[in-house]
Amino acid sequence: MSLVNVEARDHVLFIGLNRPEKMNAMNREMYHQIAAAYGRLNRDDDLRVGLFYAEGDHFTSGLELDDWADVFARGKGLELGEGEIDPFFVSGEPLTKPVVYATQGICFTCGVEMMLNTDIRVAAHDTRYAQLEVKRGIFACGGATIRLQEEIGWANAQRYLLTGDEWTARQAHEWGMVQELVEPGQQFDRALELAGKVAKAAPLGVQASLKSSRLARLHGHDAAKERLFPDLRPVMESEDVKEGIRSFLERRDAVFKGR
Repeated sequence: MSLVNVEARDHVLFIGLNRPEKMNAMNREMYHQIAAAYGRLNRDDDLRVGLFYAEGDHFTSGLELDDWADVFARGKGLELGEGEIDPFFVSGEPLTKPVVYATQGICFTCGVEMMLNTDIRVAAHDTRYAQLEVKRGIFACGGATIRLQEEIGWANAQRYLLTGDEWTARQAHEWGMVQELVEPGQQFDRALELAGKVAKAAPLGVQASLKSSRLARLHGHDAAKERLFPDLRPVMESEDVKEGIRSFLERRDAVFKGR
């Protein structure tokens, strides 16, 4: 049985943690399977969006520390395999396609840090988040110290990074860290609805929008402004733009091909 379920359907790549008997605690094998799935999403032109979810009552209890201790002790992260993309984006190149993330139950440490590297988040209202690392003698090394303050503000981030305390799905929603709250058990279906909307949109436009947004976040507004119209030009030359105009004139939904 695979530790991570990966399935492609209707332009969506489903990536599901599948170790519920261990509360989806992430070992190195799971990391590589997720990284391989991200690489597949990036390369396959038929795939337009990822949906990241977890089987069982809990998203993840966090890293399986005894499996990762020697990696951390070496003072460098886990090396990526050929074709893999780091789901934490602390090494290598970023994913160029969006990911919708659906959480429930416990979502600790690596679960939060992977979420911070996704684009749309849905949470069951029973989700509990935490960066517990300082309670285990280490600190968050999967991106939380870089991105959490950007999402929820400096002092809010330090309140939880420095104490290891939990925060709730409602708090995450109020901070803008999570976009939608749903009843437990409905998080996957709602995430799928949102992923379907992304998949139905023009792929070149979606990817260019994500690229521009990420450029602004990582390198500043000026860098993003410089690329707006140069990056718009090839999109304007695509068949999808013509289809978008035709569908508008014909008062129907567009059917985009990604070219």
